[in-house]
This record gives sequence, C-alpha cells and structure tokens, in this order.
Amino acid sequence: MLKVAFPYIAQPHQTLHSLPIAMEMATRYPDVDVHVACTTQAHLDYARTLGALYPRARAKFELLALPDVVRRHIETHGPGIIPKLLSLFLNRDYFSRFQGIVVPERTSLYLRRMGIRKPRIVWTRHGAGDRAIGFAKDVREFDFVLLSGRKVERRLLSEGAIRPGHYFRGAYAKFDIVRRMGGKRSRLFDNDRPTILYNPHFSARLSSWPVCGEDVLAFFAHQDRYNLIFAPHYRLFDKRRREGEALVSRYAAFPHMLIDPGSPRSIDMTYTMAADLYLGDVSSQVAEFVVRPRPCLFLNAHRIHWQDNPDYQFWTLGDVQDMSPASGHTPGSSLDEALTRAFARHDAFIEVQRQYVLETFEFPDDGPTAPAAADAIVEFLRRAA
Repeated sequence: MLKVAFPYIAQPHQTLHSLPIAMEMATRYPDVDVHVACTTQAHLDYARTLGALYPRARAKFELLALPDVVRRHIETHGPGIIPKLLSLFLNRDYFSRFQGIVVPERTSLYLRRMGIRKPRIVWTRHGAGDRAIGFAKDVREFDFVLLSGRKVERRLLSEGAIRPGHYFRGAYAKFDIVRRMGGKRSRLFDNDRPTILYNPHFSARLSSWPVCGEDVLAFFAHQDRYNLIFAPHYRLFDKRRREGEALVSRYAAFPHMLIDPGSPRSIDMTYTMAADLYLGDVSSQVAEFVVRPRPCLFLNAHRIHWQDNPDYQFWTLGDVQDMSPASGHTPGSSLDEALTRAFARHDAFIEVQRQYVLETFEFPDDGPTAPAAADAIVEFLRRAA
C-alpha cells in the first residue's frame, strides 16, 4: 500500500493549501494510506475540523512526537525555525515509513540533510503571490511541485527550478475548501459602509505595518466613511500574541473596526470575500482577493522601485501610495484621498486584474482542483516507486 504523509510543522494558514489534497487522496484511493500529522493538539484539531468537510475521506490524524517543552513552546510562541527543525529531526523514523511526503512549506527539505532519502517530497506551495521567496533556488530539490497557473510555471521553468514530468499545473486547493465552508459566512458589520481590508505582511523589510500600520488604524478609528477589517498575515503576531490582543482591546469600542490578529477567519478568505477594497503591501492574499475584481491600494512603505519588477507584479492591480518616511505622507493626510481615488479609478484596473487571475490560477472547469492534484501526486509516486 502506498503511504503518504501530509505534515504541518508551520503556522495553520498553510493547512488550507494542502489538506484538501490529502482529503481527496484519502477519498479517491482506498489503496493509499493517508496520514495528516501536526505538531500541536490545536493544529491537529483544526485539521480535523477542516477534514470533516470531506466525510468520505479515510485519513489518519496524528500528533508528531515531540518533547512536552517543545510542544508548549510552539503552542505559546508559534513554530519558529528551531522548533520546525526539531519537529523534523525527532520524527525521522516516522517520515522514513512513507513513500511520499506532501508539504506546503520548504523547511521540510531539511529531511534530506537528516538522512531521509526514500520518500519523495512534494511541494504544494502556499499562496500565489509574486515575491521572490516563492521562486527560491531550493525549489529544484523537491521531487514534484504543484503550480497554480501559467505565471508560476513560466517563472520556475525559466529559473530551472522545475522540469517536465515533475510538476502539475492547475492546483489551488485552498479555493476548494473555502467553497465547502461557504455556507457558514455571516455579515461582519451592521451598516452599509464600504469595507476595507488592511492586510499587511509580516516581514519588517517589506511590510507597511512597522512604518505606518498604527497610524492606519488610528485613521480608520476616527473617520465615518468606511468599515475596517485589520487582518494581517498570520505570522505578524504569531510570536507577539499579547501585542495582537492589546490591539483588539484598544479598538473594541469602535463598531466599524474588526481587529483580527490571527483567528481561523483571518486565513480562510472570510475577509477577502467580505471586503470592498484591499489595502496592503506584499501579502499574496491579494491574488485571492482579485479573483472577484475589486479596488486595491498598495502602501509602498520602503521606497521600493517596483515598476517592471516581477516580484511586485501584483502592484499593477491598483494604485500604489508612497508611505515611506521620506515621502512626508501619513495616513491622516493622504489615505482618505488615496482611498477615494482607488474606488474612482477601479475601472482602469479591472482588465489588468482579470488577466492577472487568468495567469495566476487555472480553473479548467470551474470545479475543485484538489482532485486532479491528488491524482497527479499518486501517479507520480507510483511511477517513481
């Protein structure tokens, strides 16, 4: 029997990008033994909850073996690089039992350096953004890669990171599970104002948050034209959870503001589907947002020369506002005007957004993509056995 592991050693936002493939594999292939493994009980419970959306799937859910002190550290401070490496190293015997290991992150490639040679390692990717990290040189170390569409395929081929026969194009499994969750959506605000989603990235050298994020929140708190959802990249507050909780408390008295530093709703497209305008910097969630074309406004907080840079292709999807300290702009003086302009100018970006989606995602028949991804992985593993 073919044995395939789907481990989750990083933050839970990555789970939605590969778990639907695990569930489809466990549904479609009775002769494939599918294991879903997590580092903490909370993450395992989340995976089980999502897995319940696939009632016919016969997958096994289990905790990776970890010392209590390591598990408590992950539960309290999030999965940093050392806990992730320990999760791999201390479970070498476990991983060596499988023919395939399917992961949404790249840290699991360290299994090779830890002496795990037999299993083929498959990368599902997570997110569909344009940042260089998604096209790093170590991608070529994976045995098989799933791609969302032609844009990613062209770039990885041009860099020699993938080769024919070792990748599948047309998979973005997160959309599958979001559809299955669709009936559970609720209205977020008790008014008819336009809703802005502010979704800054976690990387300090790229994100608008450390430069002007607090000022952005203050601006929205003291205006009466818009609702605001503040739902940053999950990793922004993963290691600073008290800071995130403090923000929730600080803005609790503003009914037109929803502050979410890292709940499941911040990763399952609840907010990208509910918002009328995307406000952000380099998070790949903008790619998911413009599947339904809507206005975007990007905050250039680091004076990045982004034009004609493939790492910033998504900044062509809307206006870009210079918010670097050298610009002299502050949210209080410029954001209101920039938002008005972004809504007014949206027609100029609709076709750009549509073309971007066509290049970024591939939906052969408007149906789920995880079944074909599961088929491709099983076919590859059997061929490579």
